[in-house]
Amino acid sequence: MLDPKWIRSDADELASKLLKKKFTLDTAWIAELDSQRKALQLATEALQNERNSRSKMIGKAKAAGEDITKILSSMENMKAELEQKKEQLASLQSKLHEYLAGVPNIPDDSVPEGDDESANQLVSTWGEPKTYDFEIKDHAALGEALQQGLDFAAATKITGSRFVIMQGRMAQLHRGLIQLMLDIHTREHGYREVNVPYIVNAQSLFGTGQLPKFEDDLFKLRGDHEYYLIPTAEVPVTNLIRDEILDPENLPLKFVCHTPCFRSEAGSYGKDTRGMIRQHQFEKVELVQIVAREASASALEELTGHAEKILQLLELPYRKVILCGGDLGFAAAKTYDLEVWLPSQNCYREISSCSGFTDFQARRMQARTRDAAGKPQLVHTVNGSGLAIGRTLVAILENYQDAQGRVKIPNALVSYMQGIEYLE
Repeated sequence: MLDPKWIRSDADELASKLLKKKFTLDTAWIAELDSQRKALQLATEALQNERNSRSKMIGKAKAAGEDITKILSSMENMKAELEQKKEQLASLQSKLHEYLAGVPNIPDDSVPEGDDESANQLVSTWGEPKTYDFEIKDHAALGEALQQGLDFAAATKITGSRFVIMQGRMAQLHRGLIQLMLDIHTREHGYREVNVPYIVNAQSLFGTGQLPKFEDDLFKLRGDHEYYLIPTAEVPVTNLIRDEILDPENLPLKFVCHTPCFRSEAGSYGKDTRGMIRQHQFEKVELVQIVAREASASALEELTGHAEKILQLLELPYRKVILCGGDLGFAAAKTYDLEVWLPSQNCYREISSCSGFTDFQARRMQARTRDAAGKPQLVHTVNGSGLAIGRTLVAILENYQDAQGRVKIPNALVSYMQGIEYLE
């Protein structure tokens, strides 16, 4: 959430910056609402002062033995009027808060202009896509043909479309990927592993920016409580610091967390319906850093590098792009996407998004630290996938296939597969 004081003092500058995200800030409406708020606030304060003054008059009148009936009557009327104005003021403030909750974060100056993903800018590439002297298969065909592989039909029978069942060696490979990522991020990159609930409340989703704007993308549970399944571990992990004032000596905080993720994929019908690219349930190893504001930019670069390390260990060709303003997420100020090469599609596909959020999430969560003078200031948050497990599995199946329909196990994963070198 953006600073309301900034919006009130310089809405035009803010509106100009938000145009890069293709968001039009209603400055006229904000100015009118703020004008009404100021007038109402002044009237409320004047009425409160008058009521206080008359309270003092009662004491003097009593001491002088005078009749205070009229004064009491007038104060009753003032009390009712004061309550009415307070309600009106609360209503105006609620309207402004509701509107501001839907205003996206300001894009960083380094974010390129552009309307959609076609304007994203290439930063770097790593590895060379392989060439094959046989007809390649996509991951769905490969996985279904393996003796211990992927079963989409059974998942559809049990639940519905956009789910999958993994069996035997495939399930082991999926588990091995999770363990490899957790091991690297905890042992080499200095993250603390956390295990969190997969169900969160609405306040947590507001804190990280999913609510209220993206409720249609969430799975909401029925019952007495307003609970949701998590769309990403970012939500529960980042909310660990909600309503906290963190000791600056303990920053940065670096968390890694493996969870399932649940997304309704609202508005994506017809996209990637085959296979595991876009599912309602998938798993990720998520990286989260909580840092002081001056460390924000370097933390994003570091975290992105940690996600890249996994792709390099698995020897999967990928590229790194910076998202343009029109493709940038609601809460993000800057995002790098890591896109892995998929031979069956002859293109790179997203496998990780690493984003810096400046103090946008922290303001919604009231997550703070203290500056050098001891004054509370908002922290900055950074997170990214390190990596998405399902899409990493997809990339391994397609990039490591051979002419016999086997899939070679990447060297970094052989020890997690008890020495098995191929999925047969």
